[in-house]
Amino acid sequence: MKQLLPIALGLLLLAATARAQTTPTVIPEPTPPAPAPEPLWRKSLKTGLGLNESLLSTNWRGGGVNTIGFNALANAKANRKTGAHSFDNEADFLFAFSQTKGLGYRKNQDRLFLDTKYGWAMSEKWNMFVSLNLLSQFAPGYKYDTDAAGLDRARLTSDFFAPAFLTAAYGFEYRPAPYFHLRLAPFAPRLTVVNRADRFVATLGDTPYGVRPGHSTRWEILAAQILAEFDKNISPNVNLKARYLLFANYKNINPQEIDHRLDLGLTAKVGKYVNVALTGIALYDYDQDSGLQYSQGLTIGVAYAVQNFTDTKK
Repeated sequence: MKQLLPIALGLLLLAATARAQTTPTVIPEPTPPAPAPEPLWRKSLKTGLGLNESLLSTNWRGGGVNTIGFNALANAKANRKTGAHSFDNEADFLFAFSQTKGLGYRKNQDRLFLDTKYGWAMSEKWNMFVSLNLLSQFAPGYKYDTDAAGLDRARLTSDFFAPAFLTAAYGFEYRPAPYFHLRLAPFAPRLTVVNRADRFVATLGDTPYGVRPGHSTRWEILAAQILAEFDKNISPNVNLKARYLLFANYKNINPQEIDHRLDLGLTAKVGKYVNVALTGIALYDYDQDSGLQYSQGLTIGVAYAVQNFTDTKK
């Protein structure tokens, strides 16, 4: 028995060694990295510059004149959501002009829009909100015509903060998708500012933009506002943005005196930094003109966009 014991121990050791060699080594799977935390502020910036020109030789018989045009736009957003509370901010700028031989400088499009809003979630798609927005322009605008002697003349019709509309709105917001929201504000007092209103009396009449003679501001306390915005990538390289504003003064609550404004922008990316942009503005404001006003621009230029979050506008 004493001689068999070392042999048995040796056999057990050999069996354990063989089993260890035949058992596959299990390598633990690497732990996937934790997803990046959602930024406290969701920020985005879109900018674009466009240039168009037409150059003709002095002996060009087909007719026409030399023209150069310039277009610049920028849109910046900073939004934050914490629980039921949300805070949204937007700055939207657009400016375009052309220089035409024989006519000189002419402004084409001009927009300055600032908006800030605080919201409190009532449900998944409805918020209560309070907002403040400013709508104005950067540069003077003119009406071009000829006088009795047949000479060209330019008459001033607008300027920086002439007019400017500052609106505080209180109401409810419907947000069914990240790319669309609708604000319904039954109480939206508005302040109209016309810097040095006397400059526009000769062109626009005694109450330019609704401001009475001797004043530079006009308050409309009992009023309502509707704002709808759509901003969506309708294809991988095409973005459509639209903003509609309605303003109604309860004192003059009839269809003829309700203000409407629609801003449209269609942008298509041709390359990483090259795009084609079609922009347009349609405006009806009885205090400015009894007819529909509109402007349109088409440019090819460079664009740059950056944001610190994953795009969900699909």
